[in-house]
Amino acid sequence: MSSLTVTGVTKAHGGTPVLTGVDLHVPEGSFTALLGPSGCGKTTLLRLVAGFDDPDAGTVEVGGRTVAGPGVSVAARRRRIGFVPQEGGLFPHLSVAGNVAFGLPRRQRRDAGRVASLLELVGLDAALAERSPHQLSGGQQQRVALARALAPAPSLVLLDEPFSSLDASLREETRQAVADALTAAGATAVLVTHDQAEALSMADQVAVLRGGRLVQLADPRTLYRSPRDLDVATFVGESVVLDADVRAGRAHSVLGVLELEQACQDGPARVLLRPEQLRLGPVSGAGPRARVRGVDFFGHDARVRLVLPSGVAFSARLEGRDLPAAGDDVTVGVLGAALPFPEPRLDEAPVIASS
Repeated sequence: MSSLTVTGVTKAHGGTPVLTGVDLHVPEGSFTALLGPSGCGKTTLLRLVAGFDDPDAGTVEVGGRTVAGPGVSVAARRRRIGFVPQEGGLFPHLSVAGNVAFGLPRRQRRDAGRVASLLELVGLDAALAERSPHQLSGGQQQRVALARALAPAPSLVLLDEPFSSLDASLREETRQAVADALTAAGATAVLVTHDQAEALSMADQVAVLRGGRLVQLADPRTLYRSPRDLDVATFVGESVVLDADVRAGRAHSVLGVLELEQACQDGPARVLLRPEQLRLGPVSGAGPRARVRGVDFFGHDARVRLVLPSGVAFSARLEGRDLPAAGDDVTVGVLGAALPFPEPRLDEAPVIASS
């Protein structure tokens, strides 16, 4: 396993900038997620690291060795990087064993024990070795693709949205199996995803890309609780953003007077709350009154859509039991502190409803 360091990487396609001065460090043995909306440059960055394309400027180092940069372009096959594409990319004419062994050095390809150990590593029964890829579920195919990528003991493993085609239950199971296998192998890994839950649950650190720039790099908890700006805040999770007036270290808003997580100068500001910070009570209780517009039930929890008499709309995230019904009146309380952003953008609407 090796670290990955990207320094000042820039890339354009047809004169259109895709990446602009990206700096990223992935420590040895860690798991990093590249998170961002479609078109932000995350897959382009992965391709530059893999060696499928060259940067226009900047350098890529794997384990301290420069593999891309001014006058340097190490071929993809010589970078010792494992790559897992979106659909697994298994060879349909080869068995599971043949696909896994394809990633091994030629002299080891007949080693059935090695193939069996790799299948065990990714949580698959060795009895599947002689099956064809079309006889496997989507999740099993992705695990075989990971086994093939891990076979030659690469310095780095790259995963390009490998779970996007799986249904929800299979995606969760496969994600956990892949994370466990990477940890067991001691691999350094980089995952490209647009799924916030995937990035936050799997990665040691998350790199958020926007418009070809890396706008924040942090561990999942820091990213969720202390986003750098409102765009990052609303992208990495559901959010309630309110106009407020900060006075003496507290924010006065339509949801009452809120404590702040960090110091903020007095004056107009916007404050961020997460929907799980909101608590609903009976109309006889204290707090602003709101009406329930609807309830989205997810089993383990639910999103309760609310509107204040002033017309301000937002959502609360509650446990999936003892829920109010559409049309009910409730009071709203806030648990914990809000995160302030003291320079509101005048062209934005007063409230960003929960995403």
